[in-house]
Amino acid sequence: MADNRTRMLDLAKVLIATAWADGEITIDEQNCLKDVIFHLSDTGVQLSAQEWEMLDMYIEAPVGADERARLVADLQATLQTPSERQYVLQALQQMAFADGVSGEEEQQVINEITQAVQGSDAGLFDGLNRLLGRSLNRRSAAIANAPNREAYFDDYLQNKVYYETNRILREEGRSLDLSDEEMRKLGLAGGLMARIAKVDQVVSDSEFEAMVSVMAENWQLERDAAVFVANVAVSSLDVTYDYYRMTREFATSTTLEERQRFLVALFLIAGADDGVSFDETEEIRLVQRGVNVGHQDFIEAKLRAKELRGKEF
Repeated sequence: MADNRTRMLDLAKVLIATAWADGEITIDEQNCLKDVIFHLSDTGVQLSAQEWEMLDMYIEAPVGADERARLVADLQATLQTPSERQYVLQALQQMAFADGVSGEEEQQVINEITQAVQGSDAGLFDGLNRLLGRSLNRRSAAIANAPNREAYFDDYLQNKVYYETNRILREEGRSLDLSDEEMRKLGLAGGLMARIAKVDQVVSDSEFEAMVSVMAENWQLERDAAVFVANVAVSSLDVTYDYYRMTREFATSTTLEERQRFLVALFLIAGADDGVSFDETEEIRLVQRGVNVGHQDFIEAKLRAKELRGKEF
């Protein structure tokens, strides 16, 4: 009997095969497709690096009609019970509305897919084709509306705090004593920390100091360097910040243990002034889901931060 991990992999393969239906996937479409697959559902299923490599095989080479039919059949074979079907439909619902946009057309397509799950391969494929097309178009539009900074455009899209930090460091002729990999990870973390600190639109001195402490502790930065990066993170969080992509990048560049520790840090930042508000809790919950960390980890992080609050982090 197939488990939810197998079901999620089968669904991802079918979505990739659907994207190949017109015979071509551009590099930008590949990246958008990975975004959509990564945010399929808040199901607790985190694909491993090996599983992503397997999906890359389908993303990087065309999937023909015969292979697509086999993949659809494989998916349908895992959907024998109501709970199994509901799992996949919930994932598709999450995919359709993950960017905050919802509408009657998306729901109509979801309804059609619901009926097709128990019907023909063609019916299921047609519904998936329409749903995926709308999701990819929205992701492409979001990226197209971001300012283009030419040589550093990929960094701007994938990790804005990293991009801004490097830009300022280049202008000032200095550097931080970190590898490029750690710089990128720090940039992603900084953006997510700033998002929590800005929930109430104002970053208090205590929240800023908590950000500095987290950066200094986890990246072994001198205080002036941590202050510099925290300032960049806070100032970089604007309408061009692609939260959807940042969470995927952070999840794929960190270990589960690192993300679990990071949730604790987010609660410490949120509680640095007047305690953790409801809005801050819900924002951290969105981050937890976005970076593929389980609900139990969320609860444990909240409790751990409560223990540490008032102590040096």
